[in-house]
Amino acid sequence: MATPIIMPRQGQSVESCILTEWKVNPGDEVAEGDVLAVIETDKASFDLESTASGTILELFWEADDDVPVLANVAVVGEEGEDISEFRPADSSPAQPEAPSASAAPAVASVDAPPSTASTSSVEISPPSSTSSGVSPRARKLASARGLDAEIIIGSGPGGRVIERDVEAFLAGRPSLSASARVRALEDGLEPPLRGSGLAGMALAGDMRVPGSIEGAETEPVKGIRKVIAERMMQSLQSTAQLTLHSSFDLTVAQAYRKQRLEDGKAKVSLNDLIAHAIIECLKVHPEMNAHFLGDRIAVFEKVHLGVAVDTPRGLLVPVIRDSSDMSIEGLSSEIKKLASACREGTIPPDDLAGGSFTLTNLGMLGVETFTPVLNAPEIAILGVGGIVLKPKRSASGEVTYADYLPLSLTIDHQAIDGAPAARFLQSLVFYLETNPGQPFSQPNE
Repeated sequence: MATPIIMPRQGQSVESCILTEWKVNPGDEVAEGDVLAVIETDKASFDLESTASGTILELFWEADDDVPVLANVAVVGEEGEDISEFRPADSSPAQPEAPSASAAPAVASVDAPPSTASTSSVEISPPSSTSSGVSPRARKLASARGLDAEIIIGSGPGGRVIERDVEAFLAGRPSLSASARVRALEDGLEPPLRGSGLAGMALAGDMRVPGSIEGAETEPVKGIRKVIAERMMQSLQSTAQLTLHSSFDLTVAQAYRKQRLEDGKAKVSLNDLIAHAIIECLKVHPEMNAHFLGDRIAVFEKVHLGVAVDTPRGLLVPVIRDSSDMSIEGLSSEIKKLASACREGTIPPDDLAGGSFTLTNLGMLGVETFTPVLNAPEIAILGVGGIVLKPKRSASGEVTYADYLPLSLTIDHQAIDGAPAARFLQSLVFYLETNPGQPFSQPNE
């Protein structure tokens, strides 16, 4: 009996997953538990395992498709079984990698060269059954240069492609060797602006994937990188971002860390101290611990701190829920645990959502100051830079030098004004310079 394989729900906050890679093809024999594909949420990567044994009868989606959770992605059973009832209405069936012997060769898709006076008016469109035709001379010229004339919009009567259209399209492109022409027609490759052969002729080794840039290796934006790109653009387009910069004297914070070790307590990093300081200051500046929802502002009772983590797959932001209830030791331990899970790719998707304020640190990479991008709908994110040596004046007027740590606070000016954001930053600096690791007290207390 045929059994559908569904896209699993990777956490309550996940509505779809990107199917990044198939590990099987139709006709393959699989056993229960075999890995069929690699799937990604916008945060983490997982293996999709078979829930049945048998033959892969059909794959319903292609690599890089965004597949809704609980949708059928494939079906396993015995050859000849009817699978129509399992096929999703909006799927795009994956095609076998190797074409059949009778299949027509792939048509070269040749992009127009950089804009010039002779080519600026040439347009390209996919072939269609409504083409107005191609003149014999135009077809002969296009074929000689490894080009499908049907992809060119003609300027002849009724839109017919004529010789001058092909010449305009090919202007500035090199001639192709015989082997290069085969690669253009059969593999869909295109030549560079100038080939390595005699008089600039493009040889087979010069042919490249359409859209390639001279001297650069081009790869598609997909998976988590694509999602990050979309979310960063969405953040910048939907928020009014303003960044405030400050810094704090590290003297007291470093002394606190040293004293902890002398007292036999667990080691905490500067990042842990800053995370704890954010939480303490948000308790007295709750307007910063919020989401901007367009016509509403949701202020959280507890702090759910997101901590940005650099991983081989890209930036992830695990969330320490109810972090305002934790001691500095508990907070430090939780940050380490979630950061490790992010780097290993085992972080549950639900641990990557629901933050109310985010901390990001580039200090270990030598960056002094930067402009963090909001993790919308959060209204604030704090960036931490690297240690810098700065002069300071003592109460007696003497100028000495001390280590300072830069802080960059980005806010959504739609939800919070600059003055209250500056007061939060001021409180944070005061706390870190006077009483880190302890309950927060106001400067005037």
